[in-house]
Amino acid sequence: MRMVVFRGNTPSLWLSMSIVTVQLGQCGNQIGFEVFDALLRDSQSSHGLCCKRENEAYQASCKERFFSEEENGVPIARAVLVDMEPKVINQTLSKAAQSGRWKYSQHACFCQKQGSGNNWAYGYSVHGPRHEESIMNLIRKEVEKCDSFSGFFIIMSMAGGTGSGIGAFVTQNLQDQYSNSLKMNQIIWPYGTGEVIVQNYNSILTLSHLYRSSDALLIHENDAVHKICAKLMNIKQISFSDINQVLAHQLGSVFQPTYSAESSFHYRRNPLGIDWHVRPPSSGLPCLGKMSLNKDLHFNTSIANLVILRGKDVQSADVEGFKDPALYTSWLEPVNAFNVWKTQRAFSKYEKSAVLVSNSQFLVKPLDMIVGKAWNMFASKAYIHQYTKFGIEEEDFLDSFTSLEQVVASYCNL
Repeated sequence: MRMVVFRGNTPSLWLSMSIVTVQLGQCGNQIGFEVFDALLRDSQSSHGLCCKRENEAYQASCKERFFSEEENGVPIARAVLVDMEPKVINQTLSKAAQSGRWKYSQHACFCQKQGSGNNWAYGYSVHGPRHEESIMNLIRKEVEKCDSFSGFFIIMSMAGGTGSGIGAFVTQNLQDQYSNSLKMNQIIWPYGTGEVIVQNYNSILTLSHLYRSSDALLIHENDAVHKICAKLMNIKQISFSDINQVLAHQLGSVFQPTYSAESSFHYRRNPLGIDWHVRPPSSGLPCLGKMSLNKDLHFNTSIANLVILRGKDVQSADVEGFKDPALYTSWLEPVNAFNVWKTQRAFSKYEKSAVLVSNSQFLVKPLDMIVGKAWNMFASKAYIHQYTKFGIEEEDFLDSFTSLEQVVASYCNL
């Protein structure tokens, strides 16, 4: 399994354990539920390859990081739920409570729509500011419940409408108010065939804003997860629930602790132990128009790779291939760019599992494609009025194009 990171700014502090999850919109709330459910199911399972002491420490670490005090013996997720209407949040709260294993607190905010439709600009410029105090107060209360707070995990769609706009707004506020705490956004890359007519506009606006305010973007592609469901899991009629459960297991296998007798659980200053930075060796950026994005590469040049191995036979797994200098940019040694974590404690129902989290050129082509499609629409002024009437001006689009073109150029220059 592979996930892709897309870098923001390096956090100055990552000292402790507890994480507050912010679930935004229908996408964020549905995935967030599956993540918490997968984490607790895994922590409560028993695996023969670990001794009782190790398994108990694993369970305690999971609960401390993702759950707060127990109520009647039931752990409470460290989460704030935000959506534009109560239906999805009520369903999410109900499903968690009905599981009997864990539940949410009542930290939820309903940002009621008022005939705006599903609009990114309305979410960012109207909904977000209108409900800013309520949302940030709920987040503050959740943070204050942490004995040692380390940062935020923000789950949202990239191409959705109002929810993505609010997500960008909330992340920006978190950067302003919690500048020394990590902000990691997990975002869903839209289907290439299209979900909404303005998804490319929404995507470039979301990405450019998050690139300025988030410390790291952890990206999943809908097309790739759909392929896993169809080809590896042989699901004939794939639902969003199927996709969300795959996403949750991938995320859970990354964020659960890894244990070794020498160093106890791996919780580091950096949440995944890899370098989020794109740092070109030269000060100038190449002109995007003069670059070939169709270059036939045998691999994607990386800045950093993290491999996480769990379960049976992990100690004998061969990861030497990841130490090949050819995989990395010329100004980084593999010893500084590659990490491997191993634990015999398997994740969930899997006998063994492997995860690759990579900061590489993998997203250059899909990002450039989205920017290109959005630019073609922008050049013809298509649907621009849907954004300008809520305060997103043409200059904001141009700033987003410029920012993302520089990102593409930086990655191409690795």
